[in-house]
Amino acid sequence: MTIEFSVDKLLEGRGRTFYWLAKETGISHTTLWRLKKGKALGINFGTLESICRALGCQPGDVLRLAGAGKTGKKSEARSRRRSGKSSKA
Repeated sequence: MTIEFSVDKLLEGRGRTFYWLAKETGISHTTLWRLKKGKALGINFGTLESICRALGCQPGDVLRLAGAGKTGKKSEARSRRRSGKSSKA
């Protein structure tokens, strides 16, 4: 699972552009692009706060856990082991 930066829908809903967000927050377009494309290794709380203040939203509106609710084979196997069930019949 990875954390995704999903700001496009927020901007669209407010009639704003990616360039507006860069200008409004003082965050470089390159930094915002890296966040958007998943190329950033992290985000500072100050950066996240600036984005949320500009968009009038909460951090959970900007960040989301990708793959949440999806279970892979490893997760399913761990769940079976914990419950004592085997995948073999």
